[in-house]
Amino acid sequence: MSSLNRPIPVAAPALSAGRPPRVPRVVREILGVPLLWKLAGANGLVLLTAWITAAVGHAANPNRTLPAYVIATLLGSVACNLALVFVALRPLDDLERTARRIRAGDLAARVPASLVADTNITRLGATINLLVDSLTADREKVRRLAAEVIQVADTERARVAHELHDSAAQKLVAISLQLAAAVRESAAPADSDRLTALQRMADEVAEEIRALSLTVHPQVLYDLGLVAALEQMARTARARTSATIELEVAGGDVGPPVPFPIASTLYRVAQEALANALRHGKPHQVRIKLDTGRGRVTLEVRDDGAGFQPATVDSGQMGLGLFAMRERVSLVDGEFQISSAPGRGTIVRASVPHTGGSEQ
Repeated sequence: MSSLNRPIPVAAPALSAGRPPRVPRVVREILGVPLLWKLAGANGLVLLTAWITAAVGHAANPNRTLPAYVIATLLGSVACNLALVFVALRPLDDLERTARRIRAGDLAARVPASLVADTNITRLGATINLLVDSLTADREKVRRLAAEVIQVADTERARVAHELHDSAAQKLVAISLQLAAAVRESAAPADSDRLTALQRMADEVAEEIRALSLTVHPQVLYDLGLVAALEQMARTARARTSATIELEVAGGDVGPPVPFPIASTLYRVAQEALANALRHGKPHQVRIKLDTGRGRVTLEVRDDGAGFQPATVDSGQMGLGLFAMRERVSLVDGEFQISSAPGRGTIVRASVPHTGGSEQ
């Protein structure tokens, strides 16, 4: 038979990797009992068997009984077995606690050394510590890379804003002045109307470019600080939306000035949170609160918009914005939280410790 006509052998279907075979629920629950209780049950079964054997032997020969010290020896053996197993399983509790801390984000957690751990458990703990050390080192590399990316982006923003404000906007102002002069010199009413309309358009475009340059690179943040920059942001947002934008500042006159890296980070967080709220949430009210007292500077942006499920945000524009906010805050050793639910609005909070210093 030709090799082209030979039947192709089909392998028998295999069980999925990592999935145990199906068993009855009762059996599965019994097998899932902790090891300590399994050993206790096994030892109890041994005691029960010994007791039944003694009872049967005594029934067959009443003059012959199982010595009491044999029962005592069995009970002592059971107690010793359970105690040894309990001590031997203690390192597994340390492994579980360490894994939970790592999952919660505590990368400083390590599996502690144990005098009662056997070789396998000790090797497993050392492997987990090695993995966490590698993860910490990789995260530090990512943090440095993220800091460089953010710095480059801010530098490019500053360059673009400078070009917009000092080049494009100024040229539009010059065009507007030329059009105004042409309107005064024009004798035809129709031409004057067209020139006036062009001048108005040039003024509007110049104003939009100035607003865009302030959004890209807020010079007021560098000149006057975080509070003034947030006030300007709220003022600009009110002109572009029907939602009520409120700004509340606490501790500004008492606490030390906010260092510029923290001020820049919180400004970008407020900018992204406000943009997300107005773009996606369609809120009636947005409240921005800044508190610079008690050795921390805390920013909170709260809206009453549509809300969303933070855990289900995909990697689209909004997801990337949330990631950027979280990374910016982490780079200044701050804490970032977001609370939202469909129909219940959104709360974005960033808190950074600070001890004062120059804002520049």
